Amino acid sequence: MNDIIRIGTRKSALALIQTQLVADELRQVCPGIQVEIVTKDTLGDRILDKPLQEFGGKGVFVSEFEQAIQEGVIDLAVHSAKDLPMELAQGLTIAAVSGREDPRDVLVTMRGHRIRPESVVRIGTSSPRRQLQARLMCKTLWPEAAGAECSTLRGNVHTRLRKLEEENFDGIILAAAGLKRLGLLEQDAYEYTFLAPEEFIPAGGQGLMAVEAKAGTAAHSLTLAMDHAQGRLCLDLERSVLKQLDAGCHEPIGIYSVLQNGQLEVWGISSLRGEVKRIHLTGGTSRRDIEKLASEAWKGLM
Repeated sequence: MNDIIRIGTRKSALALIQTQLVADELRQVCPGIQVEIVTKDTLGDRILDKPLQEFGGKGVFVSEFEQAIQEGVIDLAVHSAKDLPMELAQGLTIAAVSGREDPRDVLVTMRGHRIRPESVVRIGTSSPRRQLQARLMCKTLWPEAAGAECSTLRGNVHTRLRKLEEENFDGIILAAAGLKRLGLLEQDAYEYTFLAPEEFIPAGGQGLMAVEAKAGTAAHSLTLAMDHAQGRLCLDLERSVLKQLDAGCHEPIGIYSVLQNGQLEVWGISSLRGEVKRIHLTGGTSRRDIEKLASEAWKGLM
């Protein structure tokens, strides 16, 4: 390998910011290394008028970068960890996990917007997980409303904010991590309601970035130095639960964990057979402990 590391990423503003954060950290742990950022529009970026569930799920943001790594076009790819499918392409691995940015979801509304009493609130989100929890928390979020309905909302963060106003949504649900990384929380046009992750449970991996590489390569070895231990523990646990549940983006499942006082604490929600189930568990941090905790979470959410 030469002294240039080529990192693949999507073209959205958020993806570029996240990739720059990874590139900066890579330069810190590997002084003298040069980084080239290679951008690409994925299938998921090109098709915006359909939910992901209709044309490939989470893999539509990842598979083209995996192919580029396998072909040697790029050395690494940076993903929002929640976008990674459960099975990576052959020979590839998660070489590094970032520290966790704010894991919460955020209800975004136009400033001054009020809900008419007994009306049905129209929420923009294509996520089955967010749809489930928005309906469950309707009376908490909108006490005066008769109920909530959810409509498809796709596109990058700026596009979704524009659609909030143009398409007459009462509110949309976005990830706090993206809003923070883009510096959008100071905009006066919007009001932000942060949803506690223990109650409105995030997607597995939300707030984390994952760096994908071909196992055993020099780029893989270099990237190991920037692996964040706490982020890795939480992502391993959350992905293990999702894998046991055979969950992609089609199922209404949330899973969130945090390391506190040397213990992993995990919350989950699912509605796989029309019955809402929740879990809240605590366990150790060894590989065996994580496997046990993931198994207990799987049983509680099935």
